[in-house]
Amino acid sequence: MTAFTGIPVAALDFYEDLEADNSKAWWLAHKTTYDECVRAPMIALADELAAEFGDAKVYRPHRDVRFSKDKTPYKTHQGAFIPTAEGVGFYVQVSAAGLMTAAGWRARPDQVARYRESVAGPSGVRLAALVRTAEQAGFSITGDRLATRPRGMAPGHPREELLKHKTLFGRRDWGSPDWLATPQTVTRVRDDWRALRPLATWLADHVSGAADRS
Repeated sequence: MTAFTGIPVAALDFYEDLEADNSKAWWLAHKTTYDECVRAPMIALADELAAEFGDAKVYRPHRDVRFSKDKTPYKTHQGAFIPTAEGVGFYVQVSAAGLMTAAGWRARPDQVARYRESVAGPSGVRLAALVRTAEQAGFSITGDRLATRPRGMAPGHPREELLKHKTLFGRRDWGSPDWLATPQTVTRVRDDWRALRPLATWLADHVSGAADRS
């Protein structure tokens, strides 16, 4: 296992340049930079966190363009995901914008009804409290949402905004602080994931039914 030393500035520069020229020719000319400054540090970061959170999937750089109108071949970010239950887990990402940490739920269609049932019932009080705590700690609560309340839901429900969610994440966008290129990044990601663990556990319990109890 290679020791994690930080996310180099060259990783952010790589993605800034890729956004300007997302072509196979450019990628092949700069693949060594991707391998050494993007992918290798992300794998090392995931390895440092594995003992506490589990093994990560470090995503491949190629986009699946089969059903997309956007045919650019490469993702403009590098992400890694550690699942704790079906559709629930911890995420970290590097892009031209810098570092982002997150934890939450990316739904399967059959999970949305289960999520809304839990949010509408007594368990939803706990979720609302966890969301408030995350926001107070500086995280933003994001995800795919309906523009209006779900069909069949009476107006005025105290958790109407949460019920609109089809996916739900707590996330923090760090940008590119001075410590990003140092081993301190491990501590920052670990602290964020620990702070978001109660939210991830609620989602695992009530959406997937198989929480990570670590």
